[in-house]
Amino acid sequence: MKQILSAGVAIAIATVGFAEGMMPDDVVYSEYGEVEASLSGQPGDAAAGLEIMVSRGKGNCIACHQVTALEEYPFHGEVGPSLDGVGEYRTAAELRGIIANAKMTYEGTIMPAFYRASGFNRPGNAFTGKAAEGELSPLLTAQEIEDVVAYLQTLKD
Repeated sequence: MKQILSAGVAIAIATVGFAEGMMPDDVVYSEYGEVEASLSGQPGDAAAGLEIMVSRGKGNCIACHQVTALEEYPFHGEVGPSLDGVGEYRTAAELRGIIANAKMTYEGTIMPAFYRASGFNRPGNAFTGKAAEGELSPLLTAQEIEDVVAYLQTLKD
């Protein structure tokens, strides 16, 4: 009986892990930073991706990037490149890699890694003694990354 129960628990845990998508530390980047495999195993939703792009509590991509298709939303930034037409010249794998961890493609970028949970420099202890301990949650979920990729693929000239 214990073996059957243990097997059932193991299957349930594996199913939950799969449903949430690939874990940040398991993402495989190519030599140039692309991520070929979907992080969630599900297709992205472009409408949800748009909401993440403009949400100050989520991706807030327009804080750094200008996007003409989103000009109805205020406060576009000029730190990052314009994303106009990005769906024509970047593949889904390239976009996924850049959003998940742009430093894998552009070593010196200041763009945050939206799907990373470890390996951070934590200088807070030197200044305040209050640096976060342990593992951190990624800024976006695996599905949210896929949603942003789906939206960016709609941006064509």
